[in-house]
Amino acid sequence: MYSIMAIKVEERAAKAPDLQEILTEHGCIIKTRVGFHETDEDKCSMDGIILLHLYGDKKEFQDLQEKIVKLDGVTPKFVEF
Repeated sequence: MYSIMAIKVEERAAKAPDLQEILTEHGCIIKTRVGFHETDEDKCSMDGIILLHLYGDKKEFQDLQEKIVKLDGVTPKFVEF
């Protein structure tokens, strides 16, 4: 089963280590990971979006989501087609 998960991350610098640990733990179901944040020569946004292309079963996706949702300032959502 394939799925897309979008993750909104507030205060990227503070949240990144805990989120990275969870994503590494579930790395075998992540086929593609893409991150976006605003940046230009004067600033770098503290908020960002991560898109995950997942492959596995629904239970694995739910386990990943349950761990991510426990992080303050980090919001995961599934994009279903």
